Formats: sequence, structure tokens, C-alpha cells
Amino acid sequence: MDSRIMTALGDRVLELGPKPATDSPYKHFKLTHDADGVAWLLFDRADANANTLSSDVMEEFDAALAAIETERPAGLVIRSAKPSGFIAGADVNEFRGASDPEMVETRIRAAHAVVDHLEALKLPTVAVIHGFCLGGGLEVALACQSRIAIDGARFGFPEVMLGLHPGLGGTARFTTLVNPTQSMALMLTGRTIDARRARSLGLIDTVTQERHVRNAMKDALFGRLKRARPGLLTHAANFGPVRWLLARRMRSEAAKAAPREHYPAPYALIDLWETHGGSKAAMLKAEQASFARLMVTPTAQNLIRVFFLREQMKKTAGVGNSVKHVHVIGAGAMGGDIAAWCAGQGLRVSLADMKAEPIAGAVKRAAELYGKIIRKPTEVRDALDRLIPDMDGEGVRNADLFIEAVPEKLELKQKVYAGLEPKMKPGAILATNTSSIPLQDLRTTLARPERLVGLHFFNPVSRLQLVEVVSHDGNDPQVLKEALAFVGAIDRLPLSVKSSPGFLVNRALTPYMLEAMVMLDEKIDQRLIDAAAEQFGMPMGPIELADQVGLDICLDVGDMLRTKFGDLLPPTPAWLREKVAKGELGRKSGKGFYTWKDGKAEKAPLPEAGPRVTDQMIDRLVLPMSNVCVAALREGIVDDADAVDGAMIFGTGYAPFRGGPLNYARTRGVENVISTLRALAERFGGRFAPDPGWDNFK
Repeated sequence: MDSRIMTALGDRVLELGPKPATDSPYKHFKLTHDADGVAWLLFDRADANANTLSSDVMEEFDAALAAIETERPAGLVIRSAKPSGFIAGADVNEFRGASDPEMVETRIRAAHAVVDHLEALKLPTVAVIHGFCLGGGLEVALACQSRIAIDGARFGFPEVMLGLHPGLGGTARFTTLVNPTQSMALMLTGRTIDARRARSLGLIDTVTQERHVRNAMKDALFGRLKRARPGLLTHAANFGPVRWLLARRMRSEAAKAAPREHYPAPYALIDLWETHGGSKAAMLKAEQASFARLMVTPTAQNLIRVFFLREQMKKTAGVGNSVKHVHVIGAGAMGGDIAAWCAGQGLRVSLADMKAEPIAGAVKRAAELYGKIIRKPTEVRDALDRLIPDMDGEGVRNADLFIEAVPEKLELKQKVYAGLEPKMKPGAILATNTSSIPLQDLRTTLARPERLVGLHFFNPVSRLQLVEVVSHDGNDPQVLKEALAFVGAIDRLPLSVKSSPGFLVNRALTPYMLEAMVMLDEKIDQRLIDAAAEQFGMPMGPIELADQVGLDICLDVGDMLRTKFGDLLPPTPAWLREKVAKGELGRKSGKGFYTWKDGKAEKAPLPEAGPRVTDQMIDRLVLPMSNVCVAALREGIVDDADAVDGAMIFGTGYAPFRGGPLNYARTRGVENVISTLRALAERFGGRFAPDPGWDNFK
């Protein structure tokens, strides 16, 4: 056999030491010994695709460590038997609904004792790490004396994304091993790094290939491997006065990203290190109490909820994607970015347009995107090779899925379909990225209307994970199933919605943006309106968002929805039409409500002595979103309240720490929401009237 094939196969098969006996006393581990007297402890969590740490896993881990201690082997190798990676972190399920910090602290103390036990073993220990090594998994690896990474491994502490910081000793072990300016930055952002970067930081001792694991492991256990040691700078950064200075800087950086009242975890981590960073023992102890306090905060519980919403939405995608070739019609901002994303996810994509310039622009943006999200230059090249400019429509004959992304004009779309439909393969799906035209209107001229679905992506496609999968009365259920599987296959989250003006997300966002226009009419400063939304926790205010989306698009969607919902929506001010007529369209034209430079809105700070954000301003902006979400549930546009919350978070960036607009209403109290909406309706008009759906909302 060709030696290169042998090498490739060798890298795919995990080196797991001697074959374990079938009658293992452990459910989640296998313990064996090799000819050199080295113990191999293989972690293989039962009934799971990935290793996670739960209470029963930690108990068994401790029992295995006790057995190893009595056997006194020459060394210990800890390794995962799962192809997916080492350990993906703690089992988040165990902390859902936690409300008693003392109970959390008791459980965390027991888990700490196991990791401390590993660190205290009087024999050489080495973690061999492939794939993902995250959170609690990295904390286990940090308790070993040596760490060997297989090329391609990824390391990180994503706890901050769940409103937490590391809780299995990671805060203390990581900051004593790696310079705190870098180790704290990784914990504060939740970013992951690759094996090479981890090696240069001193987090791991060496990077190797799978076929060299045995040699690397022996070098580590028998003292031949030069271990990464904390340098002078690491010791200096943990010194009291330096810690105080660095902590101040970290707090001001954290404040730029997230306010303390919404996201307490980064600040708790900085406090913990500033107070106890000089003593590993003190920091290990204090970490437990700090972690427990964070776990019971509404922020952590809501972010854990969001984690499960994402998992739930992933599951609705199902499996069995049959789409290999996508043909995108319309290479504008949306069509071009959808095509780039699909090609980046491994699909063959032909991109068609009437003119060459938009296609060239789309390919240029794709190259920029791949440069940011794909690590290997060869993979960037492959992705660009899969994105095929197609002025002549050659891709039409072979495509499994068509995504139409031409301007929002019914006649134009129908004309495109008339040209496409006769040339499509019999099993192909025709999808529209429309955000405003009901599918009932689009299907009227089709010969096979059952194969038309909506696939509504959100801008920017590479950042917003949601895709609304829109159905109409005449759909073939199999087509919808295939469309959902396609969305999952390109690493997006599908939401099934019935066709109706604005679907879910645009219908819910429009009152938020139009209310901001009414507030501008009342001479409220646009920066104050944006500040009100940001104070609530929105990623950007409605005025800046309108500029981002494009004022022409906001106007079109607003007009379309007002024809259906009338006075349930705020009126569109005449001056907005004038702005659009003058070509002041927002970010894309360089000027809208704000002036835009290098993709950023130029905002002067609000005057110190001027008006301040009020609760009423916030309620006027955010409560209509909850009201529309309840209406969409009542009308059967969407059939699951959790999916509505997920859609608003993953499609608009709705404050994740609030758990979504329906969860926010539940937390605030439905009676309070109804009475506030009634008071707003009396003061500002019937558009705030509470939807009848609140009566049955739980």
C-alpha cells in the first residue's frame, strides 16, 4: 500500500494503547496497562458522541484514580476514545434551573476534589489531546503534569458565553501557567485557539501527529520532553501591584464589550484574579464560591437556556441533506453572501446575475470572509474554487436547490421562476430569500408550486445563524424536510414558519424600528433612542440597525406590513420617504441617520447634562416585540414559544441574557406586560394594545 495512504490512515485512527478488557468495572472509562508499566485511562462516556463531565462521571473518575494510585504504575496517560475530541466541557444539563448557590458550591467542591486528586498523584501524568478540549476538559488537562496536543486540536474556556467563568480550578491553574494578560484574555472572551498557538503560549508542551503519540507520550512520562514552564513575566503579572493595574485595564476593556449589570461573569473573574491571583490555593477555593454565585444569576440561567435553544433548533434540521449543488440567482449583498457561505460549508455553488460587477463583488467579499473564518490557505482556495461565477446560467441543469435573491418585486421574481422552472431537475427545490412577499403570491404562476419554499437568511449571513424556512398551504412535506436538512448542513439554525407578511422576525422587528422613527418625530435624540435599546441589552439600537439594514428596505417592509396590519404598526414618517428619495440609505450609501466610515457609524457621545434614558422609552421599543411574538404564536405562524425566542436571539441578536422576548415577558410577569402595554396604548395609541394571545400565554 502507498506509504502516504498508510500515513493518512494512521492519523485518523486514535492511538489508544493496549486493547482494554471487555469486563471493565467502569461505565465511562477503560483502564489498561502497557508493556512499559504505563497506565492508560481512556475516557469514553457511555451513550454520548462527545465526552462531558457530569457528577457520575467525576465520581467514577475519582474511583479510577484511586485504583491507579494503589497500582503505582510507571506513569499515567489520560486520553479520549471519542473521535470528536478530548472533553467538550461540563454537562450543562446539571445546572439548569439552579437557584441555591450553596448546593452548587457543594457539587463544585466535590468535582474540585477529583481534579486536585489527579494533580496530586505521585507519578508522571500526561494528557494526550485531540479535537476539542474545552472548559472542564481543559481544566482536567491542566491538572496533568504534561500536555501533548495532536495537530488540529482546539483549546478554550467558553464558560463566559454561559454567564460563568471556569469552575474546576481553571482560573488558578491557567493564570499560574500562562501569562495572565493572555490567559485572562482567553477566559474573558471565550475564544478558542489551535494547538500551535496553545504551544506558543505554554499551555501545552508539544504538538505531534497521531502516529507519533507513543513516542511523544514516552518522552513526556520519562522526562525527555522539555515541559512548558511559566516565565518571569507570568510571575511578575501575578504580583500584587501589577495585578491591580492589569485588572483595572481588563475591567475597562470588559465594559466596552458588556455592562456588568447584564453580564457579571467577566467582572467576577477579574475580581477573583485581582484578589487571589498571588496564591493558587486561595484562588482555587474562592473560585468555587464565585462560580456558584454566578450559576444562580438570571444571566447564567438564561444563557444556559439559550445554549439549549440552539441545540433544540439544530435537532429540528434533521439529517440526510441531499443538496450538493446550489444555484443562487442574484449576486447582490444577500445573494452573494448566501452563495459565499454555502461554498464555505463545502457545497458547489453557481452564482448568477444579469451583470458581472455584482458577481465580482460577491467573490471579493467571499475571499475576505474565508480569510477570517478558514484557517488553512489551501482550504480558502478550495472554498473559492467551489464558488462558480455563472453569467450564462450553466448551473441551472445540475442544481439540487435554487435560491432566488433578486429585488423584492413580485413580477421580477415570477419572471425569474418562469425562466427557471422548465430547466430544473425533477427533484430540485426552488427557494426564495424574500423577506416580505407572501409565498401564496409567488406560487401562482408556477407549474409545480409544491416545490417552492422560503429560505429567509439574515444579514450578515456569516454572523446571524437563523434561517426562516417558510411554508405555504400547497407544500410537499418532503420538500420542507429537505429544506430543513439543508439549513442544518450549512451550519445554520432553521425555524419553520408559515407564510404570512414579514414571517416572524421582520414582523417583530418592524414595530421596534418604526417606534424609534416616531420617537425621532417627538424630537428625542437618535443617540438616546439607541442608548435605550442598548441599555436593555440589544446589540445595537434601532436607528443604527435601520442604517445597517438600509432605509429603503425598512421602508418597503414597513409599507408592506402596514397594508396587512394597519394601525397595529407605528405610522411611517414622511421625512423617511424623503431621506430614501435623496439616496440617504444608511451604511451602504455612507449616510443615513448617521454618517458611516469604514463600516462604522460615527456617533458623538450624548451631552452629560442632557435627557437620560427612561423605562418608558425602553418599554416603547421592546414590548411590541414580545406582543408580536405572542400574536405569531396565536395565529399559528410558529408553533413553539421556545423556537420564537431562539429565532429572535439568533436572527436579530435580541439580548441573549434575557432569554428571548417571550422569556422576558414571563420573567417580568405577563400581568405587568399587559398593564404596561395598556398604559402605553392610552398614551400613544392603539398600536400598543395587548394581543389577545396573552390570555392563553404561559
